[in-house]
Amino acid sequence: MGRIIEIGDFDAPELDVYARLSERELLRHDEPLSGLFIAESPKVVERALAAGYEPVSLLLERRHVDGEAKEIVNKCDVPVYVAELDVLTQLVGFQLTRGVLCAMRRRQEPAPEQVCAGARRVVVLEDVMNPTNVGAIFRSAAALGMDAVLLTAACADPLYRRAVRVSMGNVFAVPWTHVDTDWSARLHAMGFRTAAMALREDSVPVSDPRVRVEERLAIVLGTEGDGLAAGTIAACDYTVRIPMSRGVDSLNVAAASAVAFWELGKDQH
Repeated sequence: MGRIIEIGDFDAPELDVYARLSERELLRHDEPLSGLFIAESPKVVERALAAGYEPVSLLLERRHVDGEAKEIVNKCDVPVYVAELDVLTQLVGFQLTRGVLCAMRRRQEPAPEQVCAGARRVVVLEDVMNPTNVGAIFRSAAALGMDAVLLTAACADPLYRRAVRVSMGNVFAVPWTHVDTDWSARLHAMGFRTAAMALREDSVPVSDPRVRVEERLAIVLGTEGDGLAAGTIAACDYTVRIPMSRGVDSLNVAAASAVAFWELGKDQH
């Protein structure tokens, strides 16, 4: 069971992870270890623990010690910092979601081949830089049958606090890792065909039977605004689009992902 500690000093260094370190600083914290991230809300913390992530400390609204976070406190042999909600809000600078935060250790990311082993539907995110979009894509990927997510280096980190929160903890449910610029060749070597989501004259509807019947398929989504790089599209086996009405030319990348996952994930599981 965690050791309950009443917050008495806002400047205590052990609270830096919650109050004073940026996402980038958390990533580098505790070097040469792999850094930290923050999980927020009881459900998200439970999902991270179930996925095997190691807790470092908890920050709770006092009433949750014997309430919504009781099982978490009992599971985690770490310091548990507590205070009333107004004190916590003053400390962290914003209203907490469900009054529960947990600092957790990152893990070394697996190789793409490990993440994709046994997968039939894989998502590739190229330079999707908004954490909200990354979190929403992970939530859709988990719900709609995607087996893994690969991210290029410029993508927002799936373990950024907002990405974790928006995903409802589903960044812990879908295997993922970052990839180098050779991701297309590596996917092809694993037996995947690739489908770029892009508005092109030669694109086919996402429901095209030739795409849907592919045994192993990677769905490639690009950055907000500019979409996929021309070289990425050229390297893909298919270019697909979502048919639109009323003169709308495209959807937000997170909304587009949900449509594509629903269509291309049918009958796969």
